[in-house]
Amino acid sequence: MKKVLLSAAAMLVAALSFGQVKFGVVAGPNFSSATVKSGGDKETSGLVTNVRAGVTVDLPLADEFFIGTGLLYAGKGGKNKDNSDFKTNLSYLQVPILFTYKPEVGTGKLVLGIGPYLAYGISGKHKGGIGNLTGDLKAFDDESGAFKLNRFDAGGTIQVGYELKQGLYFGINTDLGLVNAASNKEIAGQDFSWRNTSFGASVGYKF
Repeated sequence: MKKVLLSAAAMLVAALSFGQVKFGVVAGPNFSSATVKSGGDKETSGLVTNVRAGVTVDLPLADEFFIGTGLLYAGKGGKNKDNSDFKTNLSYLQVPILFTYKPEVGTGKLVLGIGPYLAYGISGKHKGGIGNLTGDLKAFDDESGAFKLNRFDAGGTIQVGYELKQGLYFGINTDLGLVNAASNKEIAGQDFSWRNTSFGASVGYKF
């Protein structure tokens, strides 16, 4: 994972040599859930509200086509749908790699992007009761027992937005986790998986 992040950082530095590269900042709420599968049972958690924010870079490929990337903080997780107080909050550093189409529409540009993302968990907590464990448990550490999560996550991202000529940007986005983030792929003899899903809205500015 360190090699992946270093490669992403190198790509951002290399962007400085491109012509017409656009840098920006973006921020907004992120609504996330976790799809947990244990044995034959599959359940999607309730939503938790977090933040998605960071620096963006648009690398030109051709007229109206770009690679959209950057470095984002993305809060994810989920909470139990019943009356339990169990909740998971996860913090990731995330690098999107979006194939982006930006045609002129009206006085600005429509922004359509799709592609993968890579993420690394920098902190996370399970709060409440989980199995026979209770309290605030570090989700990426051994103290979470069978419910420990791996720090690496990856999946797909879809982005739709609008960019004004002055640089102001408005958009919506969704992340679909495709990697089983569970450290233990089996609990009590049954297959176990954890996948992150999130969607949000954002406001930004392109320099």
